[in-house]
Amino acid sequence: MRIAYFADVRFPLERANGIQTMETCHALACRGHVVDLIVRPDTHAPARDPFAYYGLVPDARLTIQRAPVAGPSVARRIGYLAFAIGRSMGRARADVLMTRDLGVASAILGLPGNVRPPLVYESHGYAPDVAAALPDLVATATPPSSRKLQRLARRESGVWQSAGGYVTITSGLRAELEGRFGTRPRIAVIPDGVRATGPTGESSRTPGRVVAYAGHLYAWKGVDVLLQALARLPDVQGLIVGGHQAEPDLARMKSLAERLGLGGRITFTGLVEPTRVAGLLTQADVLVLPNHASAISTRFTSPLKLFEYMAAGRPIVASDLPSIREVLSDGSNALLIPPGDVGALAEAIERLLADPELAAKLARAAKGEVPAYSWERRAERLEALFADVIASS
Repeated sequence: MRIAYFADVRFPLERANGIQTMETCHALACRGHVVDLIVRPDTHAPARDPFAYYGLVPDARLTIQRAPVAGPSVARRIGYLAFAIGRSMGRARADVLMTRDLGVASAILGLPGNVRPPLVYESHGYAPDVAAALPDLVATATPPSSRKLQRLARRESGVWQSAGGYVTITSGLRAELEGRFGTRPRIAVIPDGVRATGPTGESSRTPGRVVAYAGHLYAWKGVDVLLQALARLPDVQGLIVGGHQAEPDLARMKSLAERLGLGGRITFTGLVEPTRVAGLLTQADVLVLPNHASAISTRFTSPLKLFEYMAAGRPIVASDLPSIREVLSDGSNALLIPPGDVGALAEAIERLLADPELAAKLARAAKGEVPAYSWERRAERLEALFADVIASS
């Protein structure tokens, strides 16, 4: 099968978007498919090798093509869309197209079906709700205009109706979209994934009891709740893996740690290469996913860190949200606590640290489920959907 995957991002990208895109395309190539990943050029000089950056073995079946875009943000966006439209035309160039970018999907679907392959869209949230909520969740986001929200709503409806196939990353997101637009054929719920081989490197343990978090430090991620919980656990250290120096959230969390008197007990790594995260997680005794309830996290999110936590073989404490309950079950493979509840989080952490038998049981159960969420399994499910889409086109 020949697959063209469109990702309108500079590449490689440090964020989860880039990791998920590269891992998905690599896994499809490893299953024997020919994959062209069409991205923007890297902004680093010299440009980085995506295979090396993400710690993947090069595969000749996966080719990374860079759209020739330059100039300000709007020009780069227009340039990429124009390149994507041109690259989509001609059924001999690919059997199926894929993207998780709503604007790219909408632009390609504007082409007549007889001049392009069928397109599969992967949704990570209902765009108008996400855009409206972002200013309260991400410090750098700006409030969208009503005109933008209307445009996003039209695109969502159009892509739902016209895409050859559709992927949602949670069942909750599928239910949300079906409630808005009705049912549609060739739709699959396919969560994000993790490497089933487990972590390598950086496994030396820090002395003492360590609780860790990995990911961005946006307000909706709930790292503030974790820091407040650690303030109630005076003999526990914190390891915060992530946070971009160019964004205000890292400084905000460091300031909060100082105000709580945690300065000597918290390690902030800042942004690290994706290849280092798994090894850092094994330094912890407990891993925490403290998401607040929000327009993104309640039903739409399938966090990469969740699956990385499971693969790390450490017990997990997570917010009790519908999206998280699609993977974790309280008392079975994790402890779930009410989102935003500092006391409940502190108690759950202390419970696991005080009960090694329970901690080991939960960690084993979570790790045993990792094969169901491997990138290979994700590629297998996408492959089945692609075959159905191609057969019906």
